[in-house]
Amino acid sequence: MNSTASKPSNFYPKLSDYNYDLPRELIAQRPLENREDARLLILCRRTGKIEHRKFYEITEYLRPGDLLVLNNTKVIPALLQGKRISGANLELLLIEEREENQWRALIKSNAKLKIDEEIYLGDRILSAKLLRKNQDGSWLIQFDKNCHIKDMLIRIGKMPLPPYIKRTENNSSLCSSDKERYQTVFAQKEGAIAAPTAGLHFSQRTLERVKKHGVEIGFVTLHVGLGTFLPIKTDDIQKHHMHAEYYECPGEMIEKIKETKEHQHRVIAVGSTSCRVLESVAMNNNPPHTSGWTNLFIYPPYHFQHVDVLLTNFHLPKSTLLVLVCAFAGRENILNAYEIAKKEGYRFFSYGDCMMIV
Repeated sequence: MNSTASKPSNFYPKLSDYNYDLPRELIAQRPLENREDARLLILCRRTGKIEHRKFYEITEYLRPGDLLVLNNTKVIPALLQGKRISGANLELLLIEEREENQWRALIKSNAKLKIDEEIYLGDRILSAKLLRKNQDGSWLIQFDKNCHIKDMLIRIGKMPLPPYIKRTENNSSLCSSDKERYQTVFAQKEGAIAAPTAGLHFSQRTLERVKKHGVEIGFVTLHVGLGTFLPIKTDDIQKHHMHAEYYECPGEMIEKIKETKEHQHRVIAVGSTSCRVLESVAMNNNPPHTSGWTNLFIYPPYHFQHVDVLLTNFHLPKSTLLVLVCAFAGRENILNAYEIAKKEGYRFFSYGDCMMIV
């Protein structure tokens, strides 16, 4: 499901149109000590004006009656180290459960894997059988029917950090802190294999200040998966196929959106995942309750029906996330803001700073 609209003169279909250079030292490798100490770049999409603030000052840009929409998905420790029967090392990332103890997974191995092969995970605490290789390169694997996988993941799994965040055995204390910090404080529903990173900046204290400011807070769910973080591999972005991700938007949330719009207040999406849920709901004509799978890929030009303000981190070049924010604020505005953020020393990507597009 891709965005559709007439093609204006400022349409940029080439993937190269969404590229920029980033010094490696600006990629945040660890979270700040306090979540709300992140820097906050304010971008007015109408004028292109930019302001520099701190995240704990966010209430200065919120209005009583606004609806702040958060993604309450919870990251599971889905990254597992393992071995083949030969003793060769492999790494396995669980993506989603298909049936009981049957999972779709990405597997890194130096040698070609075979159907019906048995692999061993976590010092042979757990074993799995490779059933089938899918067209997208993932594997369908089967764990023992009597195994409690979620309990095992807590025991031997690691948080599935993006590859640009480097961890070694020498920083084990940092690895253990990732289980808390690569998770929002409002995470509830297990199922994500990456964090909805814009939400990482909220502490309980910040959420309380937001409520006291007269802003309503609502929750949707999108289990962040391959759709969010897989790269675009086509030169023409319109030909990119987005992997579907599971989402939920309860009936009370849909009613809150309607009421907010009727009173001419703003719907503020925290992160691209919340944004995609809200726009998927709008495309389905706001049913009383909705859940299912969305492969909505938002690219310019796109008419946003529900989202008025977007809070988001700084994203990778040529990513679906960068394309989405360009659709929301305009490509020139975004790339200009990114250049300014680089000069000002903002921290980029998952553990980095954020921007609020108003």
